[in-house]
Amino acid sequence: MGHFSSMFYGLARSFSIRKGKNSESCAGRGAAEAMAKEAKRNEMILRSSGFVNVDSSNNFAAVFSKRGEKGVNQDCAIVWEEFGCQADMMFCGIFDGHGPWGHFVAKKVRESMPSSLLCNWQETLAEASLLPDIDLDSDKKTHRFNIWKHSYVKTCAAVDQELEQHRQIDSFYSGTTALTIVRQGEFIMVANVGDSRAVLATTSEDGSLVPVQLTVDFKPNLPYEAERIIQCKGRVFCLEDEPGVHRVWLPNEECPGLAMSRAFGDYCVKDYGLISVPEVTQRHITSRDQFVVLATDGVWDVISNQEAIQIVSSTPNRAKSAKRLVECAVHAWKRKRKGIAMDDISAICLFFHSSPLSQQVHAVATPK
Repeated sequence: MGHFSSMFYGLARSFSIRKGKNSESCAGRGAAEAMAKEAKRNEMILRSSGFVNVDSSNNFAAVFSKRGEKGVNQDCAIVWEEFGCQADMMFCGIFDGHGPWGHFVAKKVRESMPSSLLCNWQETLAEASLLPDIDLDSDKKTHRFNIWKHSYVKTCAAVDQELEQHRQIDSFYSGTTALTIVRQGEFIMVANVGDSRAVLATTSEDGSLVPVQLTVDFKPNLPYEAERIIQCKGRVFCLEDEPGVHRVWLPNEECPGLAMSRAFGDYCVKDYGLISVPEVTQRHITSRDQFVVLATDGVWDVISNQEAIQIVSSTPNRAKSAKRLVECAVHAWKRKRKGIAMDDISAICLFFHSSPLSQQVHAVATPK
């Protein structure tokens, strides 16, 4: 049997493992929440517009969000450097709420997911270490991914169940998407529930910067998504005044009209094909990979993948990259979608490598 690294042993001491319990009764949940409080105190966790750049880390993350024209801003985000007190880990997440309680749902999922994921990840690591036929050193890449995928699937199920039972948030007709990334050393794990999008900027052989879309926009008209919804007696169609915008509807009612096929909450259609199961993927970061953009559909509705990475890469100050991308999307909405209320627009720009000395910033800043 292979050996755990000191990182795994350190976590094992931090958590008390109780097999057979879900993440809501996980003994490590309290420890994970304590880690989050400590990270916030040490300015390694950000939940609003600003940037995170911690000494000795190659990571640099900029965050910005702007309210649209539909009421309260239902987007929110989180960046957690040294995720779970691990020097080589980082967690980023962006959440797009919808419905009357959407802003509460998005913030609740943002609050619950990181600690739940940490708990499930540690439990899965501990359980894998007890399997006699597993050689942890034989295929670390595959083994790492399987552990994260299992942890994410378990976490999303637990978070959705917790949300349904929450007494102070009515999520029957409200929900949120969730797009998150964990960077662990030279790898990133991407988990997507909904129609937000992650786009990687990488350098091609000729030296040009090209986009690589890391996620699928889970829209109801995707063939495999529509098939599942229809099999569950849900309906998928566009309204006459919204050609091309496919939505999910109840069998016999003209509601809720969701423009995505996966989300947390929205329990009115959970029996009719809507799911909160994440698509989880892994990518090995190389010297060619420069940064990744996580953004809500308010960006991608009006900005192409290529335009997005060009905007970010051409911003002289990395700390202002997310803000500039959002501002460009705002201008694009006014130009391309006249007469349509602008959506909330939010983005995270996560850079993988240290910037030139002229751009180094050793602080966490949040605009007033």
